Amino acid sequence: MTVTFFNPYAGITGLIAALFAISLSYFTGLFKPSIKNGIYSYNALIIGIGMGSLFNFNMAFWVLLVVIVILSVVLSAVLQNRLGKYGLPFLSLPFVLCFWIVLLVTKDFAAINFSFRNIYWINNVYEIGNQNLVQLLMFMEKIEMPSLLSTFFRALSSLYFQNNILAGLLIAIGVLIHSRIIFSLLIVGFFTAYGFNFIVMAYPEGINYYLLGGNFILVSVAIGGFFVIPSRHSYFWAILSVPITFIIAMALGKITGQWQLPVYSMPFCITVLSLLYFFSLKTQKGKIVLTPLQLFSPEKNLYNYLNAKERLLNSNTIRIHLPFIGKWMVSQGYDGTITHKGDWSKALDFIIVDNELKTYNTFPSKPENFYCFGKPVLAPANGYVQSIEDSIEDNEIGKINQQQNWGNSIVIKHAEGLYSKLSHLRKYSFKVKVDDYVKQGDIIAACGNSGRSPVPHLHFQVQTTPHIGSKTFAYPIAHYIANTSGKVVVKEFSVPQETEIVYNGTSNPALTKAFEFLPGYNLSVKADGMEDGTWEVFTDAYNLSYIYCHNTKSLAYFKQTEMVFYFTAYEGEKNTLLYYFYLACYKIYLSTDPEVLAIDKFPLQLAKITLNKWLQDIFSPFIIFSRLHYESLNKAESTDFLNPSVTITSKQISQFLSFKKITNQSVIEIRNDEISTFTFLKQQTL
Repeated sequence: MTVTFFNPYAGITGLIAALFAISLSYFTGLFKPSIKNGIYSYNALIIGIGMGSLFNFNMAFWVLLVVIVILSVVLSAVLQNRLGKYGLPFLSLPFVLCFWIVLLVTKDFAAINFSFRNIYWINNVYEIGNQNLVQLLMFMEKIEMPSLLSTFFRALSSLYFQNNILAGLLIAIGVLIHSRIIFSLLIVGFFTAYGFNFIVMAYPEGINYYLLGGNFILVSVAIGGFFVIPSRHSYFWAILSVPITFIIAMALGKITGQWQLPVYSMPFCITVLSLLYFFSLKTQKGKIVLTPLQLFSPEKNLYNYLNAKERLLNSNTIRIHLPFIGKWMVSQGYDGTITHKGDWSKALDFIIVDNELKTYNTFPSKPENFYCFGKPVLAPANGYVQSIEDSIEDNEIGKINQQQNWGNSIVIKHAEGLYSKLSHLRKYSFKVKVDDYVKQGDIIAACGNSGRSPVPHLHFQVQTTPHIGSKTFAYPIAHYIANTSGKVVVKEFSVPQETEIVYNGTSNPALTKAFEFLPGYNLSVKADGMEDGTWEVFTDAYNLSYIYCHNTKSLAYFKQTEMVFYFTAYEGEKNTLLYYFYLACYKIYLSTDPEVLAIDKFPLQLAKITLNKWLQDIFSPFIIFSRLHYESLNKAESTDFLNPSVTITSKQISQFLSFKKITNQSVIEIRNDEISTFTFLKQQTL
């Protein structure tokens, strides 16, 4: 915005047009979040800058500006509604259409006169910055630099109806500070356009600055990392989009030239809208991902997407649990080397082992000597019993029944196309019958040694059809505790790995109640050196719960399952108690099972701006080498039923390549079933 005031008339007119558009949007009751994001005022701003650059000021000019700004707001709202149904933005279409109208009608408006200010733009600069700014501009114009570099800066300056190196340099610096990904895409778009022109020789003396900036560079940014999650695939399409826009610009120029109208950014709009709609039609997932939540920063869009993909992708799926009590070991996992192959590869086998990893107590001669034989088998989720086989004899140790491969089995229907099957169960051990409704955790049978089972174990799989022997498919366990490499951790929506010791956790009533933030819940908070505040819990239109701080206007979205409380997003200032609470309680395991770590990852936009962070931003579409880890550990200080006491310690760990350090550490105290205090510490070393 600052560079627009190099031409003070353009800057002032743009500011007035934007403010009028914002006021009009509020007055007419348009969607407030869209108003705050500049949806209805951006095109008005560009219109104001353009008109201030081209025309002299008089009464007719201001009347025309008001009418055109009103039209731009109307067009913005209409296009947002119509294109929004297809998930498409309206871009700068209102600006192009309105400015074409301005250029066409002013030919017949005797009171509207074209200005010569652009010819004598140095005089305008002198008006706002005196001789010093003029000297700086002239110095930049005369400085020796490669022609490509000067062309690049001039192309950027043309975005705001400028044509000077200093304006382009300031824009480049501003973009670099705001987003390293956008800056890289500016370069990609510029050099792609320059290279394509070199091949086809459409503009032998050089491409028009405005075509470069307003079309070829912007289309690279839009497709490479703004409306699409940045990735190597998006950069590939960013490169392809430039020659497409190039050809459209040349063809469209032949048409608009008949009415002496510049193409402006219409080629950019056509290409972006076409490609975004094309991407939305794609059936192949994973390569090009349209930005699901626009945070107006490619880095934030990317880091939020990666974080949500890892943490929240399965949060609304039917929750499947481990089908047993106590600690069991995965003896064969997905794609196992023994029997989990081909169509039946996505299955799990479980056994019970002792401290010496033995599966039996005395001699392995009888099924009854194995720890898991006869142990209860639980329903992994709510559902209806679909089929049962319960009359097959249990094998002697070392022998198998290949004719009745699955042995005694039960299939439970949890939803259409979602069934679980448990096999090798003990003969006549079933507690349910076909068509019975079972709840997650109900005892349904006992572990046995029937079918193709040389030693007692429990086979578990998820399938899409109700038949015993159906093909398997991968489906995560909603929540479990895993002992891996000596570390006991909480896992959610994961698949247990071979040799892991896994078990279902046990919730702690004090923790569960302390983190049960129901809508309408109010909490007064205070801390030394910070303003006292009031937090209140709300639920939005999408049934998402959040804590709102009335003092700072910040909010933190959260979720709570039967075993875990975790935050999903934070909006607002960072120097607030709510933000520190968000960091401290990012993921809390609602249990006091000993030595169990709750581990997670923060979105990388929370990292402090450092050289390492900038390096990661630059390479983030291609490789992630930085991480922000989270860990929390609970300890029961008192098991007194009337006065339970739990201490939670949590920390944030910053990782760059293999180097780690603790950046934040917190202690949360739970007393009398509520959060009594939390202490937040910064900058410790690992």
